[in-house]
Amino acid sequence: MENFTAYNPTALHFGQDVIQDLGNTVQGYGQRVLLVYGMGSVKSSGVYQQVMAQLTKIKAQVYEYSGIRPNPLLEDVDAAAELGRVKSVDVILAVGGGSVIDTGKAIAVTIPVFHSAWDFFTGRAKPQRAIPLVAVLTLAATGSEMNQFAVIQNNRSKNKLGFGSPLMYPRHAFLDPSFTLSVPPDYTAYGIVDLISHAMESYFGKGDASLSDRIVWAIIREAMEYGPALMNDPANVDLRARIMLAATLALNGITNYGRLSGDWGVHAIGHLLSVLFDVPHGATLSIAYPAWLKVMKERQRERIVLLGKNLFGTDDPDSFIRQLESFFSMLGSPVRLSQIGLTAQQHIQIREHMSRTKATGRHLALTEEDYDHLLALMA
Repeated sequence: MENFTAYNPTALHFGQDVIQDLGNTVQGYGQRVLLVYGMGSVKSSGVYQQVMAQLTKIKAQVYEYSGIRPNPLLEDVDAAAELGRVKSVDVILAVGGGSVIDTGKAIAVTIPVFHSAWDFFTGRAKPQRAIPLVAVLTLAATGSEMNQFAVIQNNRSKNKLGFGSPLMYPRHAFLDPSFTLSVPPDYTAYGIVDLISHAMESYFGKGDASLSDRIVWAIIREAMEYGPALMNDPANVDLRARIMLAATLALNGITNYGRLSGDWGVHAIGHLLSVLFDVPHGATLSIAYPAWLKVMKERQRERIVLLGKNLFGTDDPDSFIRQLESFFSMLGSPVRLSQIGLTAQQHIQIREHMSRTKATGRHLALTEEDYDHLLALMA
């Protein structure tokens, strides 16, 4: 087991009606609030109205920035940071899924500076301070509500990059499972795929950590037990709660204790599909993960066998991969590029982008030959 330092300062407020504490929590950081949210679903679901009632109660001055996309854009981060800078906001309130919370994190460290957020993501600058961030989650998927990382897409450079800093942890995260009731079936499925993928990225990271392995298995088994039930009963708040907590725990650090890092090679492949074709993040992972496992079948045979035994009771890697792929399909998430309408010409774009961005894992390197193999398996 590797040495590690555990640190997670986010206060998690979990359960129905926890929103009632939002106003007092926000007021602890000040009255001038930058409210960031997505494309309008928070209004149609009624979440926006509940948030505004809390902010009205504390007589907050609210400045809104809306329109955050499922694959969040650098342009929105920089524009919202400028708004926050001009209005001298005291606190950022991000209301939405992982894309909105990721955007809020990037805004938080960009408001205090006079350069683009992209300088942080490319390593040209390091954040020195941040505006406090409070998150209200409306989509169980990314785990962004309780970690220090954000992923932002730059359409100009055709890159999607991740970056993290301890300054980017939300100070508070409010998770009411009833706020996810309006999430449509496809994005509910993508969220389940996402949380499973996060757990597996940690599992295939560098370092021998048997207890963390067991935590990974438990999180994935939770998703596999309650995910299909939720797809069949989407109005069930208890099932929503179980998936919401699993998604949070999949990426709040506990699956990585005793490891040097996760791998994240599958996410590197998924990100390029998002940046090239605006594919929802979870859908990219259900396509990429089975293919990646097939490529790694011999290189990581022992780890794959152990995972298969604990998830499906099989010591046959091929059987495990087939069953995982079938599970993703049962949820309604795509497992082939053809299922999202990508053609042979677009496969060429994907292959070129793999080489250009040098898509790979932190622990398990991907070669040019691997790219060819992955693309054939994903087709």
